[in-house]
Amino acid sequence: MGKGFVNLLLLVLACLLCIPDASALTLRSADVHSEDYPTVQAVRYMGQLLNERSGGRISLEVLHSGQLGEEKELLEQCRAGGLDMMRTNLAPLSDTVPEIVVPALPYLFRSEEHLHKVLDGPIGREILVALESSDLIGLAFYDSGARSFYNTRKPLRSVEDFKGLRLRVQQSDIFKSLVESLGAVAVPLPFGEVHNALRTGFIDGAENNWPSYESTGHFKEAKYYTVDGHSMTPEVLVFSRKVWADLSGEDKKLILKAAEDSVPYMRSLWREREAQARRAMEQAGVEVVDIADRDPFIRAVKPVYDRYMSMEKVPDLIRRIQNTQ
Repeated sequence: MGKGFVNLLLLVLACLLCIPDASALTLRSADVHSEDYPTVQAVRYMGQLLNERSGGRISLEVLHSGQLGEEKELLEQCRAGGLDMMRTNLAPLSDTVPEIVVPALPYLFRSEEHLHKVLDGPIGREILVALESSDLIGLAFYDSGARSFYNTRKPLRSVEDFKGLRLRVQQSDIFKSLVESLGAVAVPLPFGEVHNALRTGFIDGAENNWPSYESTGHFKEAKYYTVDGHSMTPEVLVFSRKVWADLSGEDKKLILKAAEDSVPYMRSLWREREAQARRAMEQAGVEVVDIADRDPFIRAVKPVYDRYMSMEKVPDLIRRIQNTQ
């Protein structure tokens, strides 16, 4: 075998090694939260699992801090197939699908433990499957903590204290109805516009969990935080149904398993971040009001429930969630 032939063979082998793997898959996921936020970190962890388990064939790029737009825009991109997956709160997804409506109802979950038992069981699976009606594939649930109200004007200790306040809400009919049932004015705004709206006085307050309240800097303008835990609506990892249809069965299994295995990691990060955020806010001088008796609030929001009770499946789904022990 001549030296020239050997050199040619080596050149051919080198060229073959340079040809990209036709089965390689690069996915993009987006989030409006900052780089150090638990949901962003958990999706990155999911990406690591995917990369390891696929032998480096599948990679996941995580775009954070609203680089691709606000949550509503991201959902549109995901449905259209321009974005592979994203993290979103369940509340803005649909006001017409019972399995998606019910978990967003106010004061539904008794505790974090109750929430997890519901989401980790058959009801949680039903909710994920129901997302297909919104052109999305539900992968897994992440924690969003208990959302509470904060404002620039005064401590909110009772339902009566809400009267007339202009409060930002997610672009969701349930949240709009919730705020109005408490006597306040609901102002739907994209997440990224809230800080400036607080600073300029366009709104008096908003509602969110401790980490979001801290990481956005909203506490600098709105120094009164009322812990009422009106919503424990979960976050959900969703995949574009359009993109999903073109994936192999094996890749679908890898993605679903990696998403599922990222959940305990996310919950651990969340517990740490939530406790840290509350401590930081108290040290920053935020006046915290803990609502010990939520019954007056629960009675006030009954019209929110009444609005959806005529929908098929809603009463039964509420009953099943409330009966989960």
